Amino acid sequence: MSLTLHYKKVAVLLAGCLWLLNYSIVLTGLNNNLFGTIASIGLFVFGGKKTNLNLNYPLLGSIILLEFISYRLHTKSVHFLALALFVCLLYYSVTQKFSFIAFICILLFSSIFNTFFDYLTTEIKQSLCYYVYLILKNFIPISKIEGVNFYIDNAKITIDTACMGLSMFKTGLLSGAFLLTLEEKKHQKHFTILQIFPFCAVVIVLNIISNYFRIITLILFKCTEENTLHHSIGILCFVFYQILPMLFVIRFFKPKTAEIITKKTQYAVSFVLIGAIITIATSFEIKKIQPYNLLENISPEYSIQNGVWVNSEVFKISSSNKLIYIKTPAHNPLICWTGAGYKIIEKKEIIRANEKIWLVKMEKNNVHYNSYWWYKCNAKKYTSLPEVLLIKLFSNKPVRLINETNRI
Repeated sequence: MSLTLHYKKVAVLLAGCLWLLNYSIVLTGLNNNLFGTIASIGLFVFGGKKTNLNLNYPLLGSIILLEFISYRLHTKSVHFLALALFVCLLYYSVTQKFSFIAFICILLFSSIFNTFFDYLTTEIKQSLCYYVYLILKNFIPISKIEGVNFYIDNAKITIDTACMGLSMFKTGLLSGAFLLTLEEKKHQKHFTILQIFPFCAVVIVLNIISNYFRIITLILFKCTEENTLHHSIGILCFVFYQILPMLFVIRFFKPKTAEIITKKTQYAVSFVLIGAIITIATSFEIKKIQPYNLLENISPEYSIQNGVWVNSEVFKISSSNKLIYIKTPAHNPLICWTGAGYKIIEKKEIIRANEKIWLVKMEKNNVHYNSYWWYKCNAKKYTSLPEVLLIKLFSNKPVRLINETNRI
């Protein structure tokens, strides 16, 4: 008993030291998703169940993979997720308890998911708007649709990025996770993986339906700007199209597996020790200043002598008719432009000079812009971020993002 208590104290101390060592990264991660992260951790402790599954291998394997990516690419969001998984490994090694439901929530509220969703937001929003158009054109006089712009009675209605409901998407899945956990506590049994994933799929479908009718309602009420009515419509759609259906569907999902008496996993300390060494080594590596080499072997067509450094990751070249940014791949132009107050109307892949690049149509203060961007590595243009990061991961070649914007 004293040995177990001693191990628990060492585990808590080790987790605390690692999180202090990565204080700035942890703080950033928590600032992005404070409520969701804390709720997921609380759910992990509250809903953890004894399991005889040896989860040391998948957890340690995931940590090694994530830290390898972090070590090579200095990706802080990936490192933050690896730290969260290491805490899960510590908790599991001490208690033999694990919650697959809460584990999914931890992944959901990670910065990696945010990045993934941000890169898909425009495409998802355009698709939803198009299907909304197919329905509404039969009931109201919509003359045409351009990306996220609806033209109704000579007026233009733009669907804002906030109408995508990313926060509602996360809140919906978190609500579903709490429902599943309460069902487990109620029946003193737990759900299997084959039950959890179908329920998550149902929640995702309900979220799409909720956002779909949310956009329809906002257009009918001509309320696409953020105000009290706008948020009220969002909450009502979330309740009626997601929460209430979830409360109905959960009745068909009953936990089947009874509580079990676990056996002590062999070599648990070894897994924790290996995980600790890897995370500590990555923590020190990721603190080093990384040379981005953004202007290395840059094409002479870019007049870098007329440019200025915005910061160490962004170089700007301004001219009378064009604005050029040369950035690290982490800077998504869609996020940057949206943050600067521009409305993204349409995003599509085009061919220019026999190479694929992205074209983004934007608007601000009734002025329209065309923004072209691509990733460049080894003198070749790419439109896929995973592809260029994979190249950089194994070749360590410099990768830059080039964004050219013209006023129409």
